[in-house]
Order: sequence, then structure tokens, then C-alpha cells
Amino acid sequence: MTAISLRTVEETAPALVSLYKTAGVSLRAHGLDGQRAAVYLVLDHSGSMRPYYRDGSVQALADRVLGLSAHLDDDGRVPVVFFSTDADAVTDIVLDRHEGAVQRIVAGLGHMGKTSYHLAMDAVIDHYLDSGATDPALVVFQTDGGPTSRPAAERYLCKAARLPLFWQFVGFGDPGSRQFDFLRKLDELAVPGKRIVDNAGFFHAGEDPRRLSDAELYDRLVGEFPQWLAAARAAGIVRPPAA
Repeated sequence: MTAISLRTVEETAPALVSLYKTAGVSLRAHGLDGQRAAVYLVLDHSGSMRPYYRDGSVQALADRVLGLSAHLDDDGRVPVVFFSTDADAVTDIVLDRHEGAVQRIVAGLGHMGKTSYHLAMDAVIDHYLDSGATDPALVVFQTDGGPTSRPAAERYLCKAARLPLFWQFVGFGDPGSRQFDFLRKLDELAVPGKRIVDNAGFFHAGEDPRRLSDAELYDRLVGEFPQWLAAARAAGIVRPPAA
């Protein structure tokens, strides 16, 4: 059973109904129907991201993540971390006020700096721990380049492997760019040599992320989540499902 009903989405966010339905198909296909999880969105606010904010790609991703979250979490909101040189903002995007939400938030953020992954990850970890959540979390982490500190990003990911957080990295930009070499490395860090479980995935959304179909995006967002859930339950990181 979904966390938020189709009727509620129709009444509070009619523009997201198609996304909600498509997300449901993907979740069922991956054996995640009825799964509960907190959903986070991390958005790169560095200078090179300016075109993606301007053309609506970032808002489109936020809308798609909201459509997914409505199946997994019942509060109708997605915590969002905007990051550049620092964690620029920790806020929420909600179902009934989703349209134009990204631009409203970004308008008050000021300077677009560099890409400090580890500070964004720290903000997510703090929010999750402070929330008192008992369900696992799916963190959609969007970026268009590598981090300012690779050692710090790797260290945070490996330490976070002991928490019920799965990090799904999404690259905006040229799939052939060397900018994404580090994310490929993060995706393949040794288990158990570096981390207790494989707690991250990575895929490219392309140079125009809006052209990636909703169905394909959702399949990629949740594709590795079931395997992580199984490994995290086996390691005692995630509670077993209720009988």
C-alpha cells in the first residue's frame, strides 16, 4: 500500500499525478511496493549548475523525486539540501507547494560556489539522525562534477555505510566527462574493505536531464535500493520488515 494515496496527490498536487503513477510502476517492478523510506534530495548549487536551474532541469528532478517520495513516505515533503562551497540551505519541498519551489529557494541563497560533497552529506546525516526516523532513507544526490575534497567525500560515504542511508548519485552533464570519474569510484568502493555494505549507486542523467523519461529515471533511482536493503538488513543496519 502506498504511503500517500492517488486521491490525495490528485487533490494536493495534480501536476504530479503522472509522475506518481510512473513511480509506482517502477517500485512494483523492483519489489518495493509497500516499502517505507524517508526520501532526501541533495542539489548541487555550484556555479556550473546555473544553466540547469535556468532551464528547469533542477525543478523537474525535484518534482520527480516528490512523485517517488509519495509512495515511500507519508508526510508529503522531501527534505532538500542545496550545497556548493558550504551547505547553502536545508529546507523542504512539499506536495501542495511544489511548483516553482526550487526557484523560490534559490532566489535567497546568493553566491553559487564550489562542490563540497562531504558538507552536504553531513547535513543529510544530521537531519536524518535528528528526525528520529526509524525507516531507512533513499538519498538522491545530484551533481554536475567532482567534489572539492575527494578524501573527505569518500570518508563520509564509508562512515555513513553504518547508517540506514542509501546514496543514489545522479550526474547532470556529459556522460563521457572525467568529472564523473570519482563518482564511478565511489560506486565501486570495496566491501567490506572500505565500507560494511555497498551504500551508493551512480548514473548519468545526461546533458539535458529533462529528456530522460520518467520511467527510466525512476528505474535508475530505485534500481540498487533493494540490494542495499537486503545487505543492510543482513548487517543489522536496517530493521527487518514487520511481520
